Amino acid sequence: MKTKRPQARQSKQGFTLKKVVGAMALMLGFVIGLFYVCYVYFKDVEVQRAENRIVLYQSTLVEALERYQHLPFILAQDPLLRRGLNGFEIDVVNSRLEDFAFRSRLDAIYLMNTEGLTIAASNYASEQTFLGQNYNFRPYFQDAMDERRGEFFAIGATTSQPGYFIAEAVRDENGNPVGVLALKLDLTPLTEAWRAGGEAVFVANSDGVIVLSSDNSWRYQTLGALTDVRRNAIAAERQFGSEPLAPLDWVNRDNGIVDIDGTAFLHVVTAIPRLGWTLHFLADESRVRERALLVVVFVTIVAFVLLALVGYLRSRRLKVALLASQLARRNLVTVNTKLEEEIAERRATEARLERARSELARAGKLAALGQLAASVTHELGQPISAMRNYLTASEFESDAGAARLAKRLTGIVSRMENITKQLRFFAGPGEENVEEFDLRRVLDGALELVRHDLKHQGIEFEFSKPHKPVVIMGNRQQLEQVLVNLIRNAVSAMETSDVRKLVVEVSKSETTATLKVLDTGIGLGGRSIETLQEPFHTTKPSGEGMGLGLAISTAIVNEHKGTLSVVDFSGVESGTRVGVEFIVELPLAHEREDS
Repeated sequence: MKTKRPQARQSKQGFTLKKVVGAMALMLGFVIGLFYVCYVYFKDVEVQRAENRIVLYQSTLVEALERYQHLPFILAQDPLLRRGLNGFEIDVVNSRLEDFAFRSRLDAIYLMNTEGLTIAASNYASEQTFLGQNYNFRPYFQDAMDERRGEFFAIGATTSQPGYFIAEAVRDENGNPVGVLALKLDLTPLTEAWRAGGEAVFVANSDGVIVLSSDNSWRYQTLGALTDVRRNAIAAERQFGSEPLAPLDWVNRDNGIVDIDGTAFLHVVTAIPRLGWTLHFLADESRVRERALLVVVFVTIVAFVLLALVGYLRSRRLKVALLASQLARRNLVTVNTKLEEEIAERRATEARLERARSELARAGKLAALGQLAASVTHELGQPISAMRNYLTASEFESDAGAARLAKRLTGIVSRMENITKQLRFFAGPGEENVEEFDLRRVLDGALELVRHDLKHQGIEFEFSKPHKPVVIMGNRQQLEQVLVNLIRNAVSAMETSDVRKLVVEVSKSETTATLKVLDTGIGLGGRSIETLQEPFHTTKPSGEGMGLGLAISTAIVNEHKGTLSVVDFSGVESGTRVGVEFIVELPLAHEREDS
């Protein structure tokens, strides 16, 4: 029987582990499913809102396009225009058109003969007048001469300002076209209203060219590649002037979502029958994910609260049952033995719970102690490595060199003492040992520690610093530790590189001191800076790194009110630059005091 007990205990532990893993998998599946359901729901809500908004934008655009449709026909009936086409009373015609344009708030109204030459215009007194300009190349003129309503959107050939053109033929007494009256409507106020609303809206013509947009950078870009035939036709009509009509950086996922310049949008589109235009409304897809995530977090919190409440109520019920059993024991002698057994069982359960709590607390303390010890081991490893290098170098030096070696070792020992003192920094950051100092001293101190390693590894290095002091407020020893960490990471990244060069630069602006470390190594391998900053995350083989360097460096930089960022040049089009550049930005001493 004794030989079978360990197997039974192991089977029980395995069953408990399976239950825990099963519960965690069930919880994870629930969270993922809840997020998916919420995402689909909020996406439908956002799409419905987008459809309602696009109807509003459609109505305002159609109203703007149709508001002046009748005006060219009415003005074309004026006998004064026919007299003007015959060369009479041109000054009166100019004044009449100027008055109509002012009262109607139109950009321009102008009269052309059968050759397309403008003989009268509302802007006759302007420096950019249409008088004397020939517009027979415009489709609206050609349609009007063919006795059709001419409508066209284009960039003005004279003013270089976009507008919507409407044209109507002027007829003589026999109904024959003797000229064309056209007006230009400025739609800029409409797009400015869209922009003020803070929503992403644009209109594309039948060629897929964006003609109106709440984002000016999207205008005159295309939703697809234009054929050479269409490009030549557009150029002949001079519709978009010298605009290159480059394709917009957009990808349609065919699930109601498009990516524009790397940003995901919910996409709703509707037709504008006039001119064959299409109206596009974009809603930020990140809002859907944020709402879904918020609901998941809320439901998770509520679930944990309910579980805690159930546990509390169960505990109270057990206590009440225990008191009731004790009272019943006094009055009911016949069930005394049974009640004692129940009490003993409950007490044993509570004892097991207390032991479990004690073990959990002890495990938490051991985990915190282990992380702290790992940090100290990691940081002491750098100065100890430097001491080993100096001792090796001392074998090749004279007695005078031994004296210098002793001085260096004394400095390194001091650094080791400071590192152990920094345990208080990781326990609770504060302003301990904060002073004003020159950031160039950090560069000199780090160079003293790593110079031998760089030479031994055959790495070409370049240290650059300004002639004037770069004064910051902080702990010089901690920032020197950050720089040494970054340099050693760079050295590790260049182990397999053909070109091995390290550049460290100190510079400053009006408010900020900048420290850059650039290597020619293998890069980040697609990992983000947030991932690299996590404790115990390392890319080095087992035993060669603990993954604490960047985590500690980030904590130190944050304590100094600075930022640590990275630019990965590997795998991208970056000229001759390769590798990774770490950038530490710190406020200058006077800026930190002001904040």
